[in-house]
Amino acid sequence: MNAHPFDVLTPDTVIEAVEAAGFRSDARLLALNSYENRVYQVGIEDAEPVIVKFYRPERWSEEQIAEEHSFSQELADAELPVVAPLRGDADGRGSDTIHHHAGLLYALFPRRGGRAPDFDNPDNLLVLGRTLGRMHAIGAARPFRYRLALDGATIIADSRERLPGAFVPDDLTDAYLSLLDDLDKALAPLLEEIDGGERIRVHGDCHGGNTLWRDDTAHFVDLDDCLTAPAVQDLWMFLSGERHEQELQLCELMAGYEEFYSFSARELRWIEALRTLRIIRHAAWLARRWDDPAFPRAFPWFAGPRFWSDHILELREQFARLQEPPLRLL
Repeated sequence: MNAHPFDVLTPDTVIEAVEAAGFRSDARLLALNSYENRVYQVGIEDAEPVIVKFYRPERWSEEQIAEEHSFSQELADAELPVVAPLRGDADGRGSDTIHHHAGLLYALFPRRGGRAPDFDNPDNLLVLGRTLGRMHAIGAARPFRYRLALDGATIIADSRERLPGAFVPDDLTDAYLSLLDDLDKALAPLLEEIDGGERIRVHGDCHGGNTLWRDDTAHFVDLDDCLTAPAVQDLWMFLSGERHEQELQLCELMAGYEEFYSFSARELRWIEALRTLRIIRHAAWLARRWDDPAFPRAFPWFAGPRFWSDHILELREQFARLQEPPLRLL
């Protein structure tokens, strides 16, 4: 089996990296659930544990990571509940948030506890909307220079090139490619609208797993996918259930959101387009990372025909949703 860049991350190497950043470890180490990067909780002598994240090589440039960190700190400085990386050493004296060890880039973060938000609670959605409204008001203040912008056409092209042959079963390849063509045509006018609309700095991967609820506040973690995109990119993943349920959830979110930032109702037209792109991109992401041993272990079903049958069915359902009227602001 070919060596993988993360193979160097033995327990000793992880602890050495934390100590090289100025923290004295008590040797307690816990691997956390992460696939794109590698993330560990490391115990610190006479202090709270820290979280150390090792970035996947060649995914982001150092400038892109620095811009992610700068955005996180900008939000934290505005007293938003965002977990920003630790600066310098354990005494907070340096200014660097990016460190180098064993050929990898890494950063340290304070540990934050919490639970997933209860999206069935209207009060929670109201608070979540207020937090996102404040975040987007700051995100709109200036552009990213190095981070990516949402590019739906590239997501579809990547899937068309990468998946057939290597992963899609032969008897499903024609159906998959034909469906991608249909989705490409249906998405084209919506993607043109998105490209021509207002786009701001957003979290980019805003879902319950990246939101910790504590002290009646939504704490946002992991801005690893922050990018330039329409505001609705950070809102639609908090909507679930039947159409009327999503509209009620949206109403609560917007009640809080628009206290701090104005939302353009035309972005509601883009929700199903963004959901479709995420479904397509997720399959391509698994294919792209299949040489990482962690992925076949965690997602063994990806290489089986049942997944692809279900995936094609899900995309067909999305194609139908793209023909429906958008959600309404009640």
